[in-house]
Amino acid sequence: MTDQAAPPRSKNRLNDSEDDVLARIEAFRRRRPRLIDEFVTLAHGAGGKASAALVDAVFFEAFGSPTPSDPGDAAVLEVPAGRLAFTTDSYVVNPIRFPGGSIGDLAVNGTVNDLAVTGAVPRWITAAFVIEEGLSIDVLREVAADMRRAADAAGVAIVAGDTKVVPRGAADKVFITTAGVGVIPEGRELGARLVEPGDAILVSGPIGSHGMAVMLARGTLAIDAPVVSDSRAVSALVEAMMDAAPGTRWMRDATRGGLGTVLNELVQAAGLGVIVDDDAVPVEPAARGACDMLGIDPLYVANEGMFAAIVPVAQADAALAALRSLPGGAQAARIGEVVASPSDIVAVRNAFGGTRIVDMLVGDPLPRIC
Repeated sequence: MTDQAAPPRSKNRLNDSEDDVLARIEAFRRRRPRLIDEFVTLAHGAGGKASAALVDAVFFEAFGSPTPSDPGDAAVLEVPAGRLAFTTDSYVVNPIRFPGGSIGDLAVNGTVNDLAVTGAVPRWITAAFVIEEGLSIDVLREVAADMRRAADAAGVAIVAGDTKVVPRGAADKVFITTAGVGVIPEGRELGARLVEPGDAILVSGPIGSHGMAVMLARGTLAIDAPVVSDSRAVSALVEAMMDAAPGTRWMRDATRGGLGTVLNELVQAAGLGVIVDDDAVPVEPAARGACDMLGIDPLYVANEGMFAAIVPVAQADAALAALRSLPGGAQAARIGEVVASPSDIVAVRNAFGGTRIVDMLVGDPLPRIC
């Protein structure tokens, strides 16, 4: 029996050239997992392929990446010389979508506004998500898209973030924690210590709309009113007002606790008092009607797109004109003045000459509105 030559071995990866093997390995490394799920699962929070797919398909797609080829664990930013403002906040609003906004744009606008009222120009935001298992991927995409639109409108970049998934019932759909950094222009100083008796109190727009919009959106009250949240970035309004009134002393965005609470914080810090003219405080008619029906004072209702400011009385008219010239500032108003006595008191004066004291909010009549 004659010997027969062994058949040639079929070509496989072990027989490929070293360059071919290296090329295939590199291609494998660059391959990104694809998101094929319709709902968030615990696997999306495990740090593996499902996590990478979720981050790629939802968050990187919406926000981009400062360093697409090397996302890394932190954003590397070019920071100008000077002072920075830094803030952080968490958002647990219920429901996550309401007339005029969503938890997504709220998270961006709230952080931008916290920076803007310190006198900073907002630049960068980070966002961390705690997602309940079972949340629709489409809903998460909508939230991310809302955040991107709000960031673009405010001129800020979402540069880093984190994602965690918790079991059903351990959260309510999605919670978002943000941090923000802004640059304070040279020579700009704000603070309660600068406020003086006789200064004018301004608001950039109507109060009470956000808290009432969220409350009515829950559908637990038999009230049908067209109340729309004021969720917006106020940074453009702040810059316009600062240009027109460079002597501006103090600013705050009146979020939780409303205008009444932030004015109380002011008088306690400054050792002065304020007198507010009730009729001068702008409130949208639908929001006022809802407050009246529920027995809630609009001064205590949260806002997400307006701020209060203290300016020298000589610059008040210029500041108001600047605010009213921009979207979101059409109803800006001068609502009162700072007084030396009585100190540490916020008093509201009505059209008949009577006054009432507005104390700091006790309790929370509108839980989970931001």
